[in-house]
Order: sequence, then C-alpha cells, then structure tokens
Amino acid sequence: MIIEIKVPQLPESVSEATLLGWKKKVGEAIARDENLIDIETDKVVLEIPAPQAGVVVSIVKQEGDSVVSDEVIATIDTDAKVGAGAPAAAPAPAAATPSQEVQRVEAAAKAAGVEASAVGYGTAVLPAARKLAADNNVDTSKVEGTGRGGRVLKEDVQNAMAGGAKAAPAPAAAVAVDPSGRPEQRVPMSRLRQRVAERLLQSQQTNAILTTFNEINMKPLMDLRNKYKDRFEKEHGVKLGFMGFFVKAAVHALKKYPIVNASVDGNDIVYHGYFDIGVAVGSPRGLVVPVIRNADQLSLADIEKTIADFGKRAQEGKLGIEELTGGTYTISNGGTFGSMMSTPIINPPQSAILGMHATKERAVVENGEIVVRPMMYLAQSYDHRIIDGREAVLSLVAIKEAIEDPARLLLDL
Repeated sequence: MIIEIKVPQLPESVSEATLLGWKKKVGEAIARDENLIDIETDKVVLEIPAPQAGVVVSIVKQEGDSVVSDEVIATIDTDAKVGAGAPAAAPAPAAATPSQEVQRVEAAAKAAGVEASAVGYGTAVLPAARKLAADNNVDTSKVEGTGRGGRVLKEDVQNAMAGGAKAAPAPAAAVAVDPSGRPEQRVPMSRLRQRVAERLLQSQQTNAILTTFNEINMKPLMDLRNKYKDRFEKEHGVKLGFMGFFVKAAVHALKKYPIVNASVDGNDIVYHGYFDIGVAVGSPRGLVVPVIRNADQLSLADIEKTIADFGKRAQEGKLGIEELTGGTYTISNGGTFGSMMSTPIINPPQSAILGMHATKERAVVENGEIVVRPMMYLAQSYDHRIIDGREAVLSLVAIKEAIEDPARLLLDL
C-alpha cells in the first residue's frame, strides 16, 4: 500500500516550514517511527517519523523547500521489501545545477576581475548544509565538500562540528567579493532568526515601551542557596539555581499587580487568571523562550526541574511548538553572558518582561556604613499603553523585596 507522508498540522501562528534534511533516499527501507526528515519552523525543528515500515518510493519536496500543513512531501510503499521484489523506485532527483548564490558569486568575481575558481565555485553549499552551518557558527569555506562538484553537504558540516572533517585549503579569495574585491559573506537568516526579527520589530512598533530599573542585594538569596543547595539536590534530584526564585518572585509580584500580567487585544485589556512564565534559554539555533505553565501552582523544585529540562532539550532541539507559544510574562537573564544593564524588549502579546543581569560586588551603604555586597541590576520593560509607571515600579520593587527576603515568598507578603 502506498501511503503519503505529509507535513504535520502546524499551529495557527506558524504559516510554513522548511525541509532541512532527508534521512532516507528513494529506494531505501524505513522502519516504523524512524525519522524520515527534519523540518524547521520559526520556533522549533520537528521530526517527521514514518507512520509504517516500508520503502521510500518518491520524494516530492527537496531540502530547503518551503512547505505548509498537510502538504505531501514523500510516499512510502508499505508492501515493498528492499531486494525482495520491491517496486521500481522512482528516479532520484537530478543533481541540482549551480545555485543562484554560486551564480551571483561568479558574477561578482568576474566584475572584480577574479577567476571563478578563486572564489570557491567548488565550495557551493546546499541549503540544508548552509542552514546547519549558520546555526552552529561553522565556516563552510573551511569545510571540504564531498558532494558533486565539491559541494558541501549537511553531512560535511556535521563532520566538521564533530571535529572529523578535513578542512579544505584556504581559498585564494573569499566565497564572495564586493565590486572592489574585498571579501564578504552572505548567509540567509534561519526561520527562527527571521521570526525573532519580525517579532522584535513588531514589539517596537506597536508597544509604548518604557523601562524601569532597580538593584538587588543578592546576598540573602546566595546565602540561602549555599546553605541548602546540597540537601535540595539530594532530595529533589535537581540543582538549586537562582532562576526558580525569580520565577516565584515574579508570580508573587504579578498577583499583587495583575495589570502587569495582562495583554492588549484591540481596544480590550485581557486580564489572565493564570501565570505562564516564559524563561529565555539559549540553543544552537538562537534564543528560545519555553513557557512554564501555571507557575503559581508549582513548587520551587518543580520549577527548577522544568527549567533544567527546557535547557537540556533546547540544546538537543527537542522543544515542542506548544512549549514555545503563549506566556503571560517573560524573564530573560542576560547576566549569564556578562550583561550589566539592558532594556529588554517585550515579547508580544505580553505587556512586560523582566531582565536580569550580572551579579557584581559593589560598595553600598547599609545602616550608614559602606559595605561590599553582590548586587544585580534588574530592568522591567512594560507597555505604557496599559501599565502606568506606578504599577511598573511597584511590581519591580515587589520582585526586589522578595529576592532580598526570600521568606516573603513563603509567607506571601
């Protein structure tokens, strides 16, 4: 029986996806639930497993193609057996002609008086390989292509990432040159980066963004963590970090000032009766924001376990679309990269975002004396269309007070 492999139903907010890499060729066998291809949306990379075992008899869409929900991309014959009367496989697609990018490079080289061979015609990069290289900061000009005509394949980039690829000799000139002969490189944005750019621009254009700042003495929280971190990890099987406390503190503040947890829908203000907190984490594809659902109902240990799980699966590209959508408030920790101060941009349709920064020892005045304390700057950006300065400032002060006196979180003060 011939069955069609279709693009899964994408969420309403995701209009299309890009095919990244076929795991099987036409005529090859595939087991049930074995991954056939990866597809990338503007949020995550998804695997499309085979619904039944069989033989791949056709590939309708190629790597790098854009696809939409329910579009047929391949077919599988569930009755065929490899080498045992399998039907004639559909011919494999012909090798692609030099890409438009290569043609552009050649034209630029010719205009600059440089031979095409000198600008690396043989280092043409296939779309899937270019995407993987861009996401992992791999210089494709240093990767030896094993494809036809020296083209760099996805497998070549993977080998380079694993340290097993043989570096190609440095080209006489860069892959591309400007009219004056100076090197430059043009790399397409990933879908994730395009979406990030789109949403940030949307946020700047539609929200009346202001930012309020404060500073926190981290010593009480650091002392508490140092005292209980070993027992906490032994009891709950997860490390005790700082982010769990900030999630708790944020929920504490949002309960006091519900407008900060609200959103704008046309001319209406939507007050959310739940607390879904987005936590920004790094991934090989860039910054993603998985959401901790109903954070107010979770213990500190549950929050830390959820964050640890998000971080692990973000690195593996295993986060689901549903985990990256929604959210009523976001926390971003630029301090992990050394940031001392920033103004975070609101993640629409949310109305506020908390920015954490690096903790540094500074001289501060306590009870009339100068002492050294580990201090952190906090920044809360908010949509001034619905949040007044009073609520913005007081909600940030509530977070500050909860962190500086963690007992408040237990006593709900």
